[in-house]
Amino acid sequence: MSSKTLTRADLAEAVVEQVGLPRNESQELVELVLKEISGTLARGEAVKLSSFGSFGIRQKGERVGRNPKTGEEVPITPRRVLVFKPSNIMKDRVNEGMMNHKKAAE
Repeated sequence: MSSKTLTRADLAEAVVEQVGLPRNESQELVELVLKEISGTLARGEAVKLSSFGSFGIRQKGERVGRNPKTGEEVPITPRRVLVFKPSNIMKDRVNEGMMNHKKAAE
């Protein structure tokens, strides 16, 4: 499996190639989309991207954790965490990609 990470620059380059926008406009577009997604999540609202998945916020209550080195109990404060649930279409795409990758390796 590839260890390459998809970056903002990669997304902007894909927009340049697929849509034909100039590079600076493509970068602005990617930034605007990411800013809208993160702003919506920061307000506690869900983001659903059809055929991709849903991002949401889950509230986690206070609980007791343990320091793995000492075994000492440490309180973990309540917080909000980001959760992602892939769509069935995305799950299928990922699994098909895994199958194609395995076939290519044989």
